[in-house]
Amino acid sequence: MSAEGTGAGWPGTIHVGEPHGGGIATRLNWLRAGVLGANDGIVSTAGLVVGVAGATIATGPVLTAGVAGVAAGAVSMALGEYVSVSSQRDSERALLAKERTELERFPEQELDELTALYVAKGLTAGTARLVAEELTAKDAFAAHADIELRIDPDSLTNPWHAAGASAIAFTLGSLLPLIAILLPPPDARVPVTFAVVLLTLAMTGAVSARLGSARVGRAVVRLVAGGALAMTVTFAIGQLVGATVL
Repeated sequence: MSAEGTGAGWPGTIHVGEPHGGGIATRLNWLRAGVLGANDGIVSTAGLVVGVAGATIATGPVLTAGVAGVAAGAVSMALGEYVSVSSQRDSERALLAKERTELERFPEQELDELTALYVAKGLTAGTARLVAEELTAKDAFAAHADIELRIDPDSLTNPWHAAGASAIAFTLGSLLPLIAILLPPPDARVPVTFAVVLLTLAMTGAVSARLGSARVGRAVVRLVAGGALAMTVTFAIGQLVGATVL
């Protein structure tokens, strides 16, 4: 499906549903941080509380371990995301600063470089030169940032936003297995938690795949299989440790 549009006096076709906005990288980063945070919260907290439940039927230790796991995991996710995105942002800023300096000092060489980049993309030399000249006249820095660095200077990822999204998503994801392990009677805790966690992972896998235009089946199988394996291993270790201690 498409809609006709015009830009700069030239008729064009806009394909509805395709991401053409300049902030798509930022939105995808938020989606990535949120999905990863939620899934990590679900799996890690579920593995922790199921492992403790395998060692004891007492509610106190399960609750304590679950709450501690939520707090530690949220802080860890936020810190890791902040450090990662900050490093990426610093690198992007350094590259942009270097490019701006080169444009000020060597404008002709930079114009030749821009022309060569468009030639490498398939344009003829004459067309590439014309495109490079017109883009340079409009905004040389933006043109080089786009074609040479693949960076949008106006849409650099905010590390605080990414850290906050990860922490909130982790905490919300962690609440599901924590509630599932505490509400049922002791004999039903582990089976109920397994069912709730695997169903939730299937749902988040399907949602994240659709939002990212990826294959739903593969994403669901990957998350469900990983979650089931994690809980099975921690439950077995919990039973082994509990039997040894007792």
